[in-house]
Amino acid sequence: RSTQSRSSAASDVYKRQVFEGAYHLKKTCGGPGLLISGVPGVKPAKVIILGGGMVGTNAAQMAIGVGADVTIFDKSIERLRYLNDIFGNSAKVLYSEPLEIKNQLVDADLVVGAVLIPGASAPKLIEKSFLSKMKKNSVLVDVAIDQGGCFETSRPTTHQNPTYYEEDVLHYCVANMPGSVPKTASYALNNVTANYISKIAAFGLDALEPVSYTHLTLPTIY
Repeated sequence: RSTQSRSSAASDVYKRQVFEGAYHLKKTCGGPGLLISGVPGVKPAKVIILGGGMVGTNAAQMAIGVGADVTIFDKSIERLRYLNDIFGNSAKVLYSEPLEIKNQLVDADLVVGAVLIPGASAPKLIEKSFLSKMKKNSVLVDVAIDQGGCFETSRPTTHQNPTYYEEDVLHYCVANMPGSVPKTASYALNNVTANYISKIAAFGLDALEPVSYTHLTLPTIY
């Protein structure tokens, strides 16, 4: 239950990671020198989101809101239908298949790894050997770094030193990403957990329903 609550609370806070990615697209921050939204006559940045769960959905919402060219990958057809319903033509939703992921990554400017599996390590979705095929100075943001990261080259960084390069690709892998906005993160977690605390106080642990993880989307592992 605690994992589910933290994930729900953190998903909204993780919206800001699109802004971190957009910030690091700037040339002065080590990126390729792109404005994520583009300008009239210049195309926007191509943003790939791996994982269409709560975190990925919130990241997509933010990326779409600033005008990026967004593609979301997920392995659940039911989830893809849901994402298509809420985003319509504002984002492309694609089945998580290794070859298609690789085809899309070649032209990506920003990739957000948003695969979180409660109680398990994140799968490695991008191998080190593939980085050389990506654009120079493109940006990877690994939201799953607290679960080991979903890129083979991910390693935890800090808010003070958030980025590093591997194969000319900029990695942003800050552990405890919501920690940079502690007030918002704390309020969000309190909002989610308050109902459970009230139930436990009034009726004990038996008042809580068993947790089911059957809705979780499992990614393609390769």
